[in-house]
Amino acid sequence: MPAEYLIVLGLCLLITLPLEFVLGARVYRRPRRLLRALAPVVVVFVAWDLLGIHRGHWWYAPDKITGIMLPGRLPLEELLFFLVIPLCGLLTLEGVRAVLTRAAALRAGLRERAGTRTDPTEGDDA
Repeated sequence: MPAEYLIVLGLCLLITLPLEFVLGARVYRRPRRLLRALAPVVVVFVAWDLLGIHRGHWWYAPDKITGIMLPGRLPLEELLFFLVIPLCGLLTLEGVRAVLTRAAALRAGLRERAGTRTDPTEGDDA
């Protein structure tokens, strides 16, 4: 199926999109930080791919890609892969952090409300 690679990348974005809006990952809302995180990945891995393509180490199935080729015979989908997959990873990481932060705040609030000691040595008479 033509564009299969592109479709898979789109599905990856679609599946992780709720992490931004439901869990509050705040990845898309900090574009400069996102750019700083993605730029080294894109530069290194595009260079790696271009070297591999140039040396004939790998190729891309023509029936799975759109056929849009960037300089160095790099398929558009491959460049997008180096943007989308790290982005999905960042969304997952930040989504988990947001959940863990809220859970820790909730636990601290419940302890405070219940008057539970937070210091295990507090109140020792020894």
